[in-house]
Amino acid sequence: MSDFPMAISQQIWDMKYRLKDQNGTFLEQTVQDTWRRIAKALSEVETEPKKWETIFYNALTDFKFLPAGRITAGSGTKRNVTLFNCFVMGVIPDSMSGIFDMLKEAALTMQQGGGIGYDFSTIRPKGSLVKGIAADASGPVSFMDVWDSMCRTIMSAGSRRGAMMATMRCDHPDIEEFIAAKSDSQKLRMFNLSVLVTDAFMEAVKKGEDWKLIYNNKVYSVIKAADLWDQIMRATYNFAEPGVIFIDRINEKNNLSYCEKITATNPCGEQPLPPYGACLLGSINLAKLVEHPFDKNAYLDVSQLEDLVSTAVRMMDNVIEVSQFPLEAQKLEAKNKRRIGLGVTGLADALLMVGLRYGSDEAVKNTEKWMKTIARSAYNASINLAEEKGAFPLFDPEKFIVSGNMIQMDEDVKKAVNKFGIRNALLTSIAPTGTISLYAGNVSSGIEPVFAYSYTRKVLQNDGSHVEEEVVDYAVQLWRDKFGNAPFPDFFVSAQNLTPADHVKMQAAAQKWVDSSISKTINCPEDISFDDFKEVYIQAYDTGCKGCTTYRPNEVTGSVLSAGSEEKLASDQEANGDIIYMSEPLDRPSTLDGNTYKLKWPDSEHAIYVTINDIIVNDMRRPFEVFINSKNMEHFAWTVGLTRMISAVFRRGGDVSFVVDELKAVFDPRGGAWVGGKYIPSILAAIGGVLEEHMMKIGFIKDTDTSLFHKSSEVTKLENLKISQQKSCTSCGQFDLQMIEGCMTCRSCGYSKCG
Repeated sequence: MSDFPMAISQQIWDMKYRLKDQNGTFLEQTVQDTWRRIAKALSEVETEPKKWETIFYNALTDFKFLPAGRITAGSGTKRNVTLFNCFVMGVIPDSMSGIFDMLKEAALTMQQGGGIGYDFSTIRPKGSLVKGIAADASGPVSFMDVWDSMCRTIMSAGSRRGAMMATMRCDHPDIEEFIAAKSDSQKLRMFNLSVLVTDAFMEAVKKGEDWKLIYNNKVYSVIKAADLWDQIMRATYNFAEPGVIFIDRINEKNNLSYCEKITATNPCGEQPLPPYGACLLGSINLAKLVEHPFDKNAYLDVSQLEDLVSTAVRMMDNVIEVSQFPLEAQKLEAKNKRRIGLGVTGLADALLMVGLRYGSDEAVKNTEKWMKTIARSAYNASINLAEEKGAFPLFDPEKFIVSGNMIQMDEDVKKAVNKFGIRNALLTSIAPTGTISLYAGNVSSGIEPVFAYSYTRKVLQNDGSHVEEEVVDYAVQLWRDKFGNAPFPDFFVSAQNLTPADHVKMQAAAQKWVDSSISKTINCPEDISFDDFKEVYIQAYDTGCKGCTTYRPNEVTGSVLSAGSEEKLASDQEANGDIIYMSEPLDRPSTLDGNTYKLKWPDSEHAIYVTINDIIVNDMRRPFEVFINSKNMEHFAWTVGLTRMISAVFRRGGDVSFVVDELKAVFDPRGGAWVGGKYIPSILAAIGGVLEEHMMKIGFIKDTDTSLFHKSSEVTKLENLKISQQKSCTSCGQFDLQMIEGCMTCRSCGYSKCG
């Protein structure tokens, strides 16, 4: 029996959460098995495990409480994985040995599947004197390149796709280089970037004052604050990065301001964390708590919400006990403060179901009311846990009661905290929920608006035929079930017809009752003026947000899939050249056309021959398989394995150009070689260069003038293959990417850059 409301939900479960053995054989037959596994694992630390297993299981049923993906996939599996999504790492020392110690810690954390955040403000600026060796420092951005390469290497070893956040203070002397870093699309691709903006800086911007760039109390230069602000705004206007974090507000509103200072966040920004802090995430599905949806008497069941929050807090607190940690420092930090990040998803759907327009004053009022209910319920649950199990070790009643969100809590909550303590230092956060929202039946993500009422996934079968699957928003499907094809009321809105101001109002309303922060994207129209764009960030600052992330589609950032009618969706797919995801690889024709390339590597006595054969799909030429041959038997085993893997990827379809990027990023620890006047870091990178040259020749990718064997020539233009500027998913190749909650997320396979 299937409890999945649509096919894509079961596919997400199959791919990401359903327990398998090492051979890929499913060990769970139904989603109930998954819920039971999670409930059992998280109840084992209780004195009455059977009782709590039942309570936890009931909270998970019908997708009411959605633990983050790490908890869902890893709980009860006995695998060497962490159940925490992301970490902020230790303070980077301003020394070569200290920097590389931090790099090692980052690698160990990412190896277990944890995303990481780092503040690079602690590294001395470029050009500073390095005492003892009479040399100039290369600056923090140069060391970020080292982290970027490490992340690529961890990925190439088969680990989960990496996610990293880099922050830098707005008064660091290298801040202008940091701001401009992502203007090169090939640089720092594993990083999200955010500027730590202070209150003093915002005041200086508004007053037109000068701004000092300082390191270790030395003033390196003085610029106009407004000019630096314009640099930040122009970069994010053109390249969608860097984001902006209002760091003073984060520290001022922190419940733990008396014992920690925050300078960085996790990769998607919803968890500002101290050194070695970890984010533990879960979401209440508000769309499942609305009674009598679309009726005049529709309402969100507050009593059920309060009970669900109470159970979720206990479950998440138990995760701290059962999870593994990549580093001992992370374990100590988590247990000393026991911070959790309980959030929501399905907010926009819930608003639709009770008849409210996202972004309206009434929707803002209800959002704030619901979030206050969640915050109050979470605090009360944590107080009860403290009475039963003890407060978090660093709890100081006198200081805690006048910090962060505690200041605005009701008096009865404050009195209870003072009497019993509290189990968890921080309790609420709103994280990206793109994948788990699809898993739960395509409910709206986090506090984002509905992105599209429906869209079509085109899946290619192994016989070459297509199967189309409609993916419908959860609330829209309920409307259809109830009213058929009746037109939508005026309160039905989506991300396509909201103003940036609507987004900011909703983020600010939720932020008031969120301990940590919120991962949200403010969608801006492509034709928004630069001055209006800057005003979005000023509005976010003035209304109490802790950060701001925008997305404006353009030629550089790419255009996400437009939503609209089914006719519009169909035309989009046609314009995109039917770059599609294949459920199974295509059968190989008996003959294929291709090219063979000779590669001479200096350290090898014999040349390597790379043969690439192509296939025609929908009048498009694309790589289908690869063969590598050489008389040097030293290379035999890995070349056979490499060709099989690359060929398997090619046969799945989609935009497979990422294979080039991954190979070119491989560095040989023994050193690379100079080939054709260019330094190539490894023989695998050289093979990547061959693949790139071939893909350019057949017009599959643009001629970048950077390939290993490039010669000036007129190659078939990408436009002739009808591939649009729209970016494809690096996981499945579909053109179904959307920027939500600060993360590029694929609606076809559920891949998210942040998790």
